[in-house]
Amino acid sequence: MLVKLSLENWMSFKERTTFLMVACQEKQHSKRLAHLQKYKTKILPIAAIYGGNASGKTNFFQAISFAKQLIVSGTRPDTLIPVEPFRLDEDSLHLPSRFSFEIFVDDNIYEFSFAVTRKVVVEEKLVLITKTSEKILYDRKDDYPNFDSSLKKDELLNFAFKGTRENQLFLTNSVSQKVEKFAPVYNWFKNTLELIAPDSRFGSWEHFIDENHPLYSTMSELLPQLDTGIARLSGDETPFDNLGLSSSIKSELQENVKEGKSVKITSDANGERFIITRGGSGELVAKKLVTYHSQKNGPDIKFELRQESDGSQRVIDLLPALLELASPQNKKVYVIDEIDRSLHTLLTRKLLELFLDSCGNDGRSQLLLTTHDVLLMDQDLLRRDEMWITERDIHGGSHLLSFSEYKDVRSDKNIRKSYLQGRLGGIPKILFNSALKMEGKSSGK
Repeated sequence: MLVKLSLENWMSFKERTTFLMVACQEKQHSKRLAHLQKYKTKILPIAAIYGGNASGKTNFFQAISFAKQLIVSGTRPDTLIPVEPFRLDEDSLHLPSRFSFEIFVDDNIYEFSFAVTRKVVVEEKLVLITKTSEKILYDRKDDYPNFDSSLKKDELLNFAFKGTRENQLFLTNSVSQKVEKFAPVYNWFKNTLELIAPDSRFGSWEHFIDENHPLYSTMSELLPQLDTGIARLSGDETPFDNLGLSSSIKSELQENVKEGKSVKITSDANGERFIITRGGSGELVAKKLVTYHSQKNGPDIKFELRQESDGSQRVIDLLPALLELASPQNKKVYVIDEIDRSLHTLLTRKLLELFLDSCGNDGRSQLLLTTHDVLLMDQDLLRRDEMWITERDIHGGSHLLSFSEYKDVRSDKNIRKSYLQGRLGGIPKILFNSALKMEGKSSGK
């Protein structure tokens, strides 16, 4: 689970900004909070970030995306780190961008932080947080690891550090060198943290055509109930040789697709998505996702996915993620930018309720989302500490603030009304009418 995230000098976030998933003392919706008994802490299962256009919501999402990419994939030799410092201040361009994550992994809380410029990793630290203290596992500064006393004599660790390039995180290189001590933290970013951008398409769509997948029957049952007009989805088998793939890609697939495994590919010709598996006789089999609509009299009619509305396609994007989050024992953390894109507000709310109804004290999954949908700004749906706003100051810097920090936002208050009236910030400062009036006067109207 994500406990806390801080960032500084990243895109529109100039000053240090902290985002917290630790629940405050309010009692509303308390039954769905995750209890970390070891730390005597309660963690929120959901957080919604609101704000005007260009206020920083997507920049916050991209900060998480950048950190995951840098940690999981690393950098190549002699390449620049794709960091984006605050650009509206000359000094900030020459300062490092800073990131800090507190995460709950395997019944432990770790803090992993790093500071980078375009050329080098300036600082990097991994801390194990216990009930009563903090244990610094390593603190990298000035090309020196500063290992905890229990790790200083570990030859493999020292070897891995010596082989870490200045533009590379030690965490990333240590895992690549088969160091298992820090693997749980690395694996959290790789396997637990999932990101869905507004233009992400069908990240887990293979669930809809794999009848053996645990979510297959649930998704097939729910989809017709969401008023998309789709009766069901299925995989349409297509001859592998008809996909128009190059010889090199065909050879790569022949080598990499093992029995019982699958690979997703996109056709260059029309952008169609295919899943490649190995058939019973060893040959490669291609299936693409198609939809079926019911007709009044007669069999269901097949449609290509591209023939569906953007809203229906967005439901197909999100449904596997939300059902996975709601499944027992799931520990995924999904971050969805613009969850309401192309969706009716009632449908968005229903999808969120689907997840929240599954949350409880033993839950370990989380959903972070950005949205413009103020109808979701409802205390019957979300707690005050689960609602955040982004706002841009007069110097162009973004700030994050939770509604729980407002003293006058009571549990019985109409937050939506106050927000739209501008009392809580985080709304666009529109001067369009004034400009039109001035234009009218200057033209003699």
